[in-house]
Amino acid sequence: MPDKEDFNTEKLDYSKLAPILMANKTSSLGLADQRPLKTVVILSRHRFYRHLVVELTTAALSQNGKLKNPINTLDPLDFVWKSEKQEELKFYTGISSFKNNYNENRTGADLEALKVIVANPLNLQFYQHDEKAAATVNASSLVPVKVSILKVNLELSVDERGDNFAISGLLHLNSKAYAMEDVELRFHYFVQVKEQLYLIDNPYFLSVIDFFKQHRNNLVIERPEYEDFQQNVLAILEEKIKINYAYLKKATQKQLVEQGFDLDNEEIVYLSESDDFVLLTPVMRYGALEIPIISQKQIRAKDKRDKFFTLDRDSQKELQFITNIAKMHPFFTEQAAEFAEQLHADCFYMHRKHFLEPGWFLTAFEAWRSKGIAILGFNELKNNKLNPYQANITINVVSGIDWFETAIKVKFNKQTVSLKHLHKSIRNKSKFVQLDDGTTGILPDEWLAKFESYFGAGEIVGETLHTPNINYAAVAELYEEELLDLATRERLTLYRSQLSAFEAIEAVTVPATLNATLRGYQQDGLNWLNFLDGFNFGGCLADDMGLGKTIQILAFILSQREKIGHNTNLVVVPASLVFNWQQEIKKFAPSLKVLTVYGSDRAKIVANFSKYEVILTSYGTLLSDIKWIKDYRFNYIFLDESQTIKNPDSQRYKAVRLLQSRNKVVMTGTPIENNTFDLYGQLSFACPGLLGSREQFKQLYSVPIDQFKDARRAAELQKRINPFLLRRTKEQVASELPDKTEMVIYCEMGEQQREIYDSARNEIRAYLMGTAEDELTKSSMHVLQGITKLRQICNSPAILSKEKYFGNASAKMDVLLEQIESKAPYHKILVFSQFVSMLDLVKDELAKRNITFAYLTGQTKNREAVVNSFQNNPEIRVFLISLKAGGIGLNLTQAAYVYLIDPWWNPAIENQAIDRAYRIGQHQNVMAVRLICPDTIEEKIMLMQETKKDLASDLIKTEESIFKALTKRDLLALI
Repeated sequence: MPDKEDFNTEKLDYSKLAPILMANKTSSLGLADQRPLKTVVILSRHRFYRHLVVELTTAALSQNGKLKNPINTLDPLDFVWKSEKQEELKFYTGISSFKNNYNENRTGADLEALKVIVANPLNLQFYQHDEKAAATVNASSLVPVKVSILKVNLELSVDERGDNFAISGLLHLNSKAYAMEDVELRFHYFVQVKEQLYLIDNPYFLSVIDFFKQHRNNLVIERPEYEDFQQNVLAILEEKIKINYAYLKKATQKQLVEQGFDLDNEEIVYLSESDDFVLLTPVMRYGALEIPIISQKQIRAKDKRDKFFTLDRDSQKELQFITNIAKMHPFFTEQAAEFAEQLHADCFYMHRKHFLEPGWFLTAFEAWRSKGIAILGFNELKNNKLNPYQANITINVVSGIDWFETAIKVKFNKQTVSLKHLHKSIRNKSKFVQLDDGTTGILPDEWLAKFESYFGAGEIVGETLHTPNINYAAVAELYEEELLDLATRERLTLYRSQLSAFEAIEAVTVPATLNATLRGYQQDGLNWLNFLDGFNFGGCLADDMGLGKTIQILAFILSQREKIGHNTNLVVVPASLVFNWQQEIKKFAPSLKVLTVYGSDRAKIVANFSKYEVILTSYGTLLSDIKWIKDYRFNYIFLDESQTIKNPDSQRYKAVRLLQSRNKVVMTGTPIENNTFDLYGQLSFACPGLLGSREQFKQLYSVPIDQFKDARRAAELQKRINPFLLRRTKEQVASELPDKTEMVIYCEMGEQQREIYDSARNEIRAYLMGTAEDELTKSSMHVLQGITKLRQICNSPAILSKEKYFGNASAKMDVLLEQIESKAPYHKILVFSQFVSMLDLVKDELAKRNITFAYLTGQTKNREAVVNSFQNNPEIRVFLISLKAGGIGLNLTQAAYVYLIDPWWNPAIENQAIDRAYRIGQHQNVMAVRLICPDTIEEKIMLMQETKKDLASDLIKTEESIFKALTKRDLLALI
């Protein structure tokens, strides 16, 4: 239990409870004679440390409105939790920072806190402590005051008094000037005028006022020390404070001219950094003096006789200077308003990331330079290598020999960009380009796409861009007419007028040395090739298979002989077609001097090329010989089955691009096998530059057309390639075609297949040579087996006896599958063979390639269902039929192509097979193709079909009966 004396009231101190008791009494009792408490702010100085103290207090009011004791101090932080307004929160925390203040250092934070307190968001009454009335803060020593922030305007005057200079100051306040000695500083931060306290919110001005107060506003400097004082003190003060040098006389005209003040005043913006901000200080150069515009600096100069003089600053020009800077950004407009209100910011400023935004600073700099304003210090900014000048771009297109020559000049002030550096930036999708002075130029966004198109359409040669004549359409599209010289405009007009109208193509006389009569569309093809030759343009002859592309090319080669005399042309074909071309040349153009390049020591042959008119080789041989052939310049290069080079990444494409010639033509029945990009490889060879760069073609055409079915881009591409690609389908020229066209494709055996064939041929030849004539008739079956084996090897060694594996190398299989893959998407196909085992091999390969097919042999039970499925199901593209099973009774009018894998002794049997497609009800022209291996028994069979027509037509029986009718000499001739 506590002692009673613990509750002795005389020992209790109620003073700490007074505010609570008073508040409770006034709020709960509501007595009529009790006045409410008033919250006020009191400014005082610490009793011992003499620093500013700000307190939030409450006190009662007397009847005449004066404060009554006791004065109760409140903790402002208690109110932080009761307010949600930001201004009030700042107010309470600001007062808290000055409660019991012991800090003798004036900081920026103190001033910020005082500005919040003076803003007085609660509209409280301020009081200051009058220490003369009482040493302690009480009701009798508190005097009400008004507080506000002073926009300081100080002015110093310097006057010459004999050998001394006297300096005094004035404070301009509410349109009145107060001498510095008459100004009273209160609490370190305030100037007091009567009952008004003005907060000086800049420690710089506080220091100046305090300094002059200490010297009673009369600072005297002796003449020997004055000049040093002026340069080290006054000149610095002038940045923010106006100084009147009363002793200075106005400049005479002679002094103005002598010191260069009569010249135009130069405007300069100096750039510097402060933390993450870029500072822009506008400076006006008067003669040799640079005066910061946002300063109060007076012009003070000395003439040749060491006499000082002054002149007025050009306030009008300086104001225009500030305006020219301010209007380039809203930030600057706000900051310029601060200058006008004399808030004494000394420069413009902007955060670095905004300042270095190319879209802003390049435009601003250009605008300032156009006003005669110089910008200095840009590249001294930390980690900044950007060039401060906008790009100056000039384009000029002139007409060259085989190209349009474009001169592109990109300059950044005095720095010129090399074309290679420009191309590198555009290729990397970058608007930044490296300059020789180490800075980085910024290309305008609107030019990036233009430059990409320019480079895509042409090739860099030195410091110019060459766009081939064949790409004239791109030149017309990409360049404005004013960029083209007269010769270029005239050439574009010529190309547009002549290459857009094929009816204007002049007919060519068919060379008399051509052993053939050209059909109408073939004559058109010859005319077209000759027309392009007149412009030195290449092209792509893309007629359907069987329409005679080879004969059109041979006619053109013969016409070149008549046009330019002896010339040498290179013809490159798949290995399987070398023999075909040899045969076609023998048949239609026997006067041509032909050299077929193959075998060993081929490098030595190059020296003899000029003796020949046609150099015939295969893609494989060309790939091996490219290092020799690339150095010879041909008249024309013709690529047959040019889809072979459709992939620009392939070795074949890279090899043919190394070849040299005056011109180039590619031929293909399937210019597009998979997608639009197939065109690029072929036409970039035949018509270099027509489709621009690879990436540009993908971006403009291949991707939009193939992936997004862009009809506009497809039409645009069609228009561009139309003069240079000639394609006629069988349907388009059907009226000129016979109902049934027959042709032979020669399939050259590879080394492995040839080795197997030669071994079997030697074996049967040895037997024939060692057997008498009369004995052969008795052993015709053995002879038949040997010859059948040779025929099977021609198809594929894989169909020989299963007891021994001979490999599956097959030239015919390669050619047949290539033909099927190119034709099946557009036409239905019949494939005949005497050997079911060969059809089985084809069946397996079609299944691997996901090509649907029907299959008919002598073992097929439901013949009608199989036939109907081929005729009626659009998904079934190929029909494999054994020669015997399909010889009669079939109506297959849906087929447009018939392939005979192996020749039969009697052509009548072959014709019966072909006629399965060519029957009543057929509305298509039928193309019949025989696959023959040259230098084999198959060639001899074809020869026998011609020389022994009577024998072949009579013996529509068995193979055995045929051999009985052949002599030993006939049999030896076959093998």
